[in-house]
Amino acid sequence: MNIKSLLLGSAAALAAVSGAQAADAIIAAEPEPMEYVRVCDAFGTGYFYIPGTETCLKIGGYVRFQVNAGEDIAGGSSWDAFTRGRLEVTSKSDTELGELTGFIAIHGDADNSTANDTFYMDEVYLQLGGFKAGNYLNWWDKGINGETDQLGGFRANSIAYIYTGDAFTAGIQLDELEGAEATGFTPAGAAILDDNNDLGLEAIVTASLGAASVDLLGSYDFGNEEGAVRALVSAGVGPGTLQLAGIWASGYNVYYDTAEWTIAGSYAFKATEKFTITPGVQYFNNRGVIGDDFGDADGWRAGLTVDYAVTQGMAVKVTANYNDFDGDDEFWNGFVRLQRNF
Repeated sequence: MNIKSLLLGSAAALAAVSGAQAADAIIAAEPEPMEYVRVCDAFGTGYFYIPGTETCLKIGGYVRFQVNAGEDIAGGSSWDAFTRGRLEVTSKSDTELGELTGFIAIHGDADNSTANDTFYMDEVYLQLGGFKAGNYLNWWDKGINGETDQLGGFRANSIAYIYTGDAFTAGIQLDELEGAEATGFTPAGAAILDDNNDLGLEAIVTASLGAASVDLLGSYDFGNEEGAVRALVSAGVGPGTLQLAGIWASGYNVYYDTAEWTIAGSYAFKATEKFTITPGVQYFNNRGVIGDDFGDADGWRAGLTVDYAVTQGMAVKVTANYNDFDGDDEFWNGFVRLQRNF
């Protein structure tokens, strides 16, 4: 074998080995670029962009442990404890028609027996600009500081339009009142709506006047053909906030069924950055319902609420109220609450 043959054979062998290695080679794919969650500060704190979208999301809620005390709280007992979890999910994005919002709030109440546990949508709605639709607490749910007042409020399927200005807000809302009943001291046997898809109408005007604000709310219950009007004033006075509210109802209606008229007041005194003391009082005239109209009993309640911020996100609330209503025995009620917000 001459040198030429040896070189040609070696070259052929190397070519064969190189070809085999090339056929077996594995080429790793380039890694996909990772998209980290970005903070969205366009709508306030706590929002972040959903990856791959321009929609901002915020997750919040609370965990609450509460002990209620009073007469006949639960099955004749003078006290009862429960635990609640609330989860809120808010989505927001800017559109050519205004800010688009979606809101879901889920409640779960846990008791010692699973038969008493409840799980429900507390609020769920969408809002585009000033247009709002869904199932949510109405404007009557806004009370005054403290835990003494009984000013109404309930949840319904509603459609609203809300105009928001710098110092002036106005809104109008149509409510589905199927099976609705106002909250408060409604006596047993009081008239309520049949399940016949009756409607209600609400209108509100809110104005900010420096350190003070004024709410004027009116509602009409088409099923009962009666309505109610509420005025609420709030002002900073000294080291706290003074609030007054008054309601007049033309007759029994689902928006306010506790009395023909009532007036309530509270003063939230901020003793320290963490400690707030709020005394409150409310008077009821022509309380009670006889058929579809109010009775002639009067009553009042007075109480004290104490709030203490244990640490950031953790608070304690304690309230006690004395109740004195014509035709009923005097009684005390209240609660102790521990709550962790997030």
